[in-house]
Amino acid sequence: MLTIKSFSFNPLQENTYLLYNEKKQACIIDPGCYFEEEQQTLTSYIKDNGLTLILLLNTHCHLDHVFGNKFIFETWDLVPHIHEKEKPVLKFAGQAGEAWGLPFDNYEGEVVVLKEGEKITIGTDQLDILFTPGHSPGSVSFYYEPGGFVIGGDVLFSGSIGRTDLPGGDFHTLINSIQTQFFTLPDNTKVYPGHGPMTTIGFEKMNNPFVKLY
Repeated sequence: MLTIKSFSFNPLQENTYLLYNEKKQACIIDPGCYFEEEQQTLTSYIKDNGLTLILLLNTHCHLDHVFGNKFIFETWDLVPHIHEKEKPVLKFAGQAGEAWGLPFDNYEGEVVVLKEGEKITIGTDQLDILFTPGHSPGSVSFYYEPGGFVIGGDVLFSGSIGRTDLPGGDFHTLINSIQTQFFTLPDNTKVYPGHGPMTTIGFEKMNNPFVKLY
């Protein structure tokens, strides 16, 4: 069974997630550590808990979710796993950082391509890859059925949804992703978003004003 640990990093308060099993094998999702202190916080948690970091995943590649990609690569020699359609988003992230007044050293090496419908393996545990575009053209989410949770990036928030006014975003595509990929999961499924608190599928079905309209 996977344990989940979250960190709120960088000025945009992005949620970075660590998943790890009983053998201390760990996966990091969307490393948003921007400041050196945040890098130290992450490193200390991994060391203090005896974790071995084996995998780097990105739900999507907007700047606040990839600030720490190069740090992870240089520290643990892990390359990002992203959807094919996120390659141009990752390439543009450095320019976006300059535009947002948050310059950073963007990762520019090789990547591993994630494909929807396939599975990610952490030891004996598996994450299902859900294709959830709309906020970003190649956004994916990671569903862990035994633990009853999904890590969804900026798809669905507590009482809100991801913005769709950035390049490659599309409102109707995002709504379709939520309805077909998220709202088909059990109502008690926990949603760990890219920003803000955890919520559940059932709560958002009943209360999310952006999705109830559709």
